[in-house]
Amino acid sequence: MSASRPAPLTRFYPTGGIDLAVHEWPSIGGGVPIVFAHATGFHGRVWDAIIARFPDHPAFAIDIRGHGQSRAGPIADWRVLANDVADFLDQAGIAGAVGIGHSMGAHTLLQVAADHPEAFSRLVLFDPVILAPEYYTAAETQFTADNPHPAIRRKRDFASVEAMIERFATRDPYDLFDRRVFEDYCRHGLVPAASGEGLELACAPEVEASVYGSSRSNGAILEAAKRVAIPTLVVRAQMTNLSDFKSSPTWPQLAGILPQGTDLYRPDMTHFHPFQDPEDAARIIAEFIGE
Repeated sequence: MSASRPAPLTRFYPTGGIDLAVHEWPSIGGGVPIVFAHATGFHGRVWDAIIARFPDHPAFAIDIRGHGQSRAGPIADWRVLANDVADFLDQAGIAGAVGIGHSMGAHTLLQVAADHPEAFSRLVLFDPVILAPEYYTAAETQFTADNPHPAIRRKRDFASVEAMIERFATRDPYDLFDRRVFEDYCRHGLVPAASGEGLELACAPEVEASVYGSSRSNGAILEAAKRVAIPTLVVRAQMTNLSDFKSSPTWPQLAGILPQGTDLYRPDMTHFHPFQDPEDAARIIAEFIGE
């Protein structure tokens, strides 16, 4: 697998009142398309280090609504994210792709696969935010306008990319990240500030907090999973508790309800597996798609 690849072309696909940004790499071979979906608070370019290892495949890394260059406000329903991705795939004429998702992005791709059976031929889901059934039936409200998710307090403004790199390089969990992935996260995770001075997070804190706050919005995801009749690999990290961002949120029995599900438990990894060790994540993907 090659370790380098030209910079992508970014295209915008109108969907649900926004322009969905997708970073696209052409292939130098005849491989099937690979579609990447990222975690809450990140963006499509965190996949660059892994995409570089699949030059024979056209690659598409989505900036999920409200993240990266897909400018949007707070998110109340995760099914909207799946609708966005399905619209993009339809407009781009993509079918039979390999879907690679992480966290919220993995949840999104699984929902797309359930609703649009032609979209994907295989899925690799790194620590999908798909919890046990009782999580979705709990009566209490997890977060409210008066008690928002702590992500809303994130530092928003930075003088430069270098300032963000310096601030977070030694902080948990960023100190776990592969250096290239960490720098890609910072470099592509900032946009010119609305004030006209410096830079600000592309995923605004209120948007990130809204994603966490609406994590129970798609309670039908477990029933949807039962309709996904393609080979699907669920890669689960260490499990401690949901209040720890490094802990896996994935229901351990998820692979068991997938018609062709396979469970890969990796207690040696945290929730940030693809960022910690992109080489290992790429190896898992390559083995699962037969390369």
